[in-house]
Amino acid sequence: MFVLGVDPGLTRCGFGLIEGSLDDVERFRAVRAGVLATDPAQGVEERLATLLLDLSSLLSDTHPDAVVVERVFFQRNARTAISVAQASGIAVALAGSREMIVRQFTAQEVKLAVTGYGAASKMQVQGMVARLCGLATIPQPADAADALGLAITYFVTARTEQRLAAGRLS
Repeated sequence: MFVLGVDPGLTRCGFGLIEGSLDDVERFRAVRAGVLATDPAQGVEERLATLLLDLSSLLSDTHPDAVVVERVFFQRNARTAISVAQASGIAVALAGSREMIVRQFTAQEVKLAVTGYGAASKMQVQGMVARLCGLATIPQPADAADALGLAITYFVTARTEQRLAAGRLS
């Protein structure tokens, strides 16, 4: 199963494609990770259009089974929160329009799923992402590592939900 994580942003939108299984949520393969960037000198509408085309192309190239987008939970800077929410909306709408499974998780949910501790630092999460994917170093830039963490969160959460539905917790 392939899951694409998206760490939304208007200037830099991180993405990470993970191959994994709901039967083994301790081993993953990072297939592809990176950042889609837009030019801050352009207007918002041009940047959103660029992001729309780039994300559409990414979905066509990778054919994920599910897409996971970070949920904007709280931002101190309303201006940043708005642009992140706009980028998030594009990713969710594109995946939904292709009838893909779409999930959203907060940063705290990712921390809990990846490290087992909801207040883990970004570096702890990124270190666990590298470890779980068998990588020698933390993926760079940080947006790509965060996107891989989102994809891993899907596997951990979906497995737990699957086991709860079957009445098995162990």
